Amino acid sequence: MDIGTIICGVLLFIGCFFILVASVGVLRFPDFFTRIHPAGKTDTLGQACVLIGLIFYEGFDFISLKLLIIVVFLLVVNPTATYALANAAFISGVKPWKKGDKRQ
Repeated sequence: MDIGTIICGVLLFIGCFFILVASVGVLRFPDFFTRIHPAGKTDTLGQACVLIGLIFYEGFDFISLKLLIIVVFLLVVNPTATYALANAAFISGVKPWKKGDKRQ
């Protein structure tokens, strides 16, 4: 095995781990605002790690450039969309969870 394959495997494992943690967080947290946090942050990091791992697997060529553009796009769009979604929910009247409240 060469170093590129090892780096690819490590990044794919880390990315899949973060995506799994994000899905568990979405299921476990009590309300919309706390659920959107793992969906926005760890999902972005997981997707970026998986795509960067694929860049190492592919080698550096035109396909890697396309994957890099997708990574940059994800790192810009996912947090922006998460913010817009949370802001729209707050403006429309969704109340944040407080300690002692029941799960929604």
